[in-house]
Amino acid sequence: MQFTTVDYVIFALLLVASAGIGLFYAFSGGRQRTTQEFLLADRSMSCLPVSLSLLATFQSAVAILGAPSEVYTYGTQYWFLGCSYFLGLLIPAHVFIPVFYRLRLSSAYEYLELRFNKTVRICGTVTFIFQMVSLFFVFLLIYLLGGLKAVIWTDVFQTVVMFAGQLAVIVVGASQAGGIAEVWRKAVNGSRISGLDLNPNPLERHTFWTLGVGGVFLMLALYGVNQAQVQRYLSSRTEKEAVMSCYVVFPCQQLVLCLGCLMGLVMFARYGEDSPLDKGYVKTNDQMVLYFVMDVFRDLPGLPGLFVACLFSGALSTISSAFNSLATVTMEDLIKPHFPAMTEAKATLLSKGLALAYGLICLAMAYIASLMGSVLQAAFSIFGMVGGPLLGLFCLGMFFPWANATGAVVGLIAGLVMAFWIGIGSFVMRMSGSTPPLNTTAPPLFGNMTTAVMTTLVSSATAKPRPTGVEALYSLSYMWYSAHNSTTVVVVGLLVSLLTGTDTHSI
Repeated sequence: MQFTTVDYVIFALLLVASAGIGLFYAFSGGRQRTTQEFLLADRSMSCLPVSLSLLATFQSAVAILGAPSEVYTYGTQYWFLGCSYFLGLLIPAHVFIPVFYRLRLSSAYEYLELRFNKTVRICGTVTFIFQMVSLFFVFLLIYLLGGLKAVIWTDVFQTVVMFAGQLAVIVVGASQAGGIAEVWRKAVNGSRISGLDLNPNPLERHTFWTLGVGGVFLMLALYGVNQAQVQRYLSSRTEKEAVMSCYVVFPCQQLVLCLGCLMGLVMFARYGEDSPLDKGYVKTNDQMVLYFVMDVFRDLPGLPGLFVACLFSGALSTISSAFNSLATVTMEDLIKPHFPAMTEAKATLLSKGLALAYGLICLAMAYIASLMGSVLQAAFSIFGMVGGPLLGLFCLGMFFPWANATGAVVGLIAGLVMAFWIGIGSFVMRMSGSTPPLNTTAPPLFGNMTTAVMTTLVSSATAKPRPTGVEALYSLSYMWYSAHNSTTVVVVGLLVSLLTGTDTHSI
């Protein structure tokens, strides 16, 4: 199973189109002459492109590779993550966006200086830089030279390609499996259609509570306070359009989630329990999606190229967005305050150089990221470990007027220490093979709900011994990382503020 000439042509056309968008905005009409144009698209973007860019920024590559493999292996319990999207997007729309937009910020971390002091702002900026640099597996840079406007329009193009590639795989794969009804029948018989798992144990990897509730905090860290997303809100023409972009993202997120889950079910209908991973055809779960695509499209030249283009589209959208946001916070939070007399031309040129520098740094991080398990769990773990404390820092400032700068710094440090203690401990346990087996038994989809819930609670209590002490902490579901770490920041921050003298300053 190899690429044909047609596949290479389609894949190359995607790269040329993506690069062309960046080059167009970089060199046409004398644009990108100011940091406002390069970093914030001159605050001129409409709702729809901002929405699609928000969608593409973090979920696309994870959804394309991670979600189908997750559903193939463990069933459709992952679908309940969609329940977290409602609050996870509603709260940013009506809590975080109004604050950031009305202050006319360029960097979300400017808020931290206005609310606390410059030290807190720098701590937040450095934490964000570490988070984003830790996320990347591949990179392509040329269209970043066009600034945020190029990034947003490239995201729009790549989102369309992403949907096209996924739909092609699902339609052809389901047809080869005997139709969508046959796919569903095989999934039900293979216990891949999960019911509502109400097990409250936070150590279980995926339940309704870890996905539907823990996922809310993850979404808030992504769509509420992450600079890459805040930058898109701030690029909108009006605050109303920024808010509407969150509402438009909601159905799009549900569609992406459903497509990923459906692709996983089609994979199961094709292979059943006879996994390509077990046969040795692939080395990791994430590689199964690519193997499946090449298998399904072996007699259809061009379609493998379309899907790989779809995969690269997802990765490129994440990377382009992150590099631009990293350049923004570095320029606005770390450089400009020390060089207030810098001209706009020099600042813009330096911003482009920073995007290039971060691209080179991220290459060095690829190997480390590859050791963190599946792409789905790796991405969400990093967001929870580092994004969670940042979420807690902003919540401390916005919701607790008496919190002071000392409490904010100590709270952030405590949250990061807790995050890496749990995250690294969990990683070490997994590498040593001492992690308890994952819960792969899904509750029945149909039948009496009370019976289903009681069966889940009883079976989870008797199936395996529950970890205790530090081992229990390391076994915490990665979907709770963001909630746990943000809460740590708030609690420690409030305690330290009460001990060192409360602050009545708020924004």
